[in-house]
Amino acid sequence: MNERAAAAPQIIVEDLVKRFGSFIAVDDVSFRIGRGEIMGFLGPNGAGKSTIIRILCGLLRPTAGRALVAGIDVAEDPEGVREHIGYMSQKFSLYRDLSVEENLRFFGGIYRVPHGELAERMRFAIDMAGLTGREKALVSTLAGGWQQRLALGCAVLHRPPILFLDEPTSGVEPTSRRRFWDLIHTLAADGVSVLVSTHYMDEAEYCHRAALINQGRLIAVGSPDELKHTSLGGELLLLECENLGPTLAALTGAPGVLDCSVFGNALHVLVGDAERSLGELPGFLEAKSLRIIRLERIRPSLEDVFVQLIARDLAKRRIAA
Repeated sequence: MNERAAAAPQIIVEDLVKRFGSFIAVDDVSFRIGRGEIMGFLGPNGAGKSTIIRILCGLLRPTAGRALVAGIDVAEDPEGVREHIGYMSQKFSLYRDLSVEENLRFFGGIYRVPHGELAERMRFAIDMAGLTGREKALVSTLAGGWQQRLALGCAVLHRPPILFLDEPTSGVEPTSRRRFWDLIHTLAADGVSVLVSTHYMDEAEYCHRAALINQGRLIAVGSPDELKHTSLGGELLLLECENLGPTLAALTGAPGVLDCSVFGNALHVLVGDAERSLGELPGFLEAKSLRIIRLERIRPSLEDVFVQLIARDLAKRRIAA
């Protein structure tokens, strides 16, 4: 188990299930998040990421299983949970017709920030968002990156020990996304536990651990390095060629090839033995009149891992059906 999660778990989820009628949105999910740990939820739309976060925020009641947030059972005391958390959605939860300052005052009241501490907390949030000098500006006039950082400032005004971020960087330009993650790491370094959902694979690299979710199931959990080095079940080759479609078809089921996927204008080929395949594949494809432009071993990305694990999970479901 991850050392952070084992030493000081702030979130404990055991056998969590959420059904909406006959539809299972969350299917027997278990994990822990420790103090100061950043856990990333990765998965396609509809995978169950937002549903899990809403359960942990006390906004949805679980159908079965148990979830503790800051030691509080979310099913038994959802109001108590909300006192210990900050929540930020992809919509940023801001009032666009209010100013920066007015939004902060409003959320300060919602979170019951002591009156004597509000001015200091607001200054911190404004500085964190890079909005010094723009305190009177309407939120509707701010660029997306500024709105994003202001929403984060509003979510942490009451200094919660746990922070839930649901697709917080959706639609935000890359430069602003990078600065946002810098802020998240600053908060985590101060002991804040963070659960963040994202569909950007590169953002999982910023997390201490990543959880891959598909159709309500947790299919893999680990640090980015652990997932890349242990989850593929083989070695990865990059293959550039003249005829992408025919080459993909030829490699499907070829000796030594475990899987093959299109990545941009090239193929990522999963093989059991890289050295052997580097020697054998050129001749194999040449015999089929398929020309290789480049063939080399590469380090897998989290996207490679995600594609493989999703494919395996879907195959298991088909067998079980």
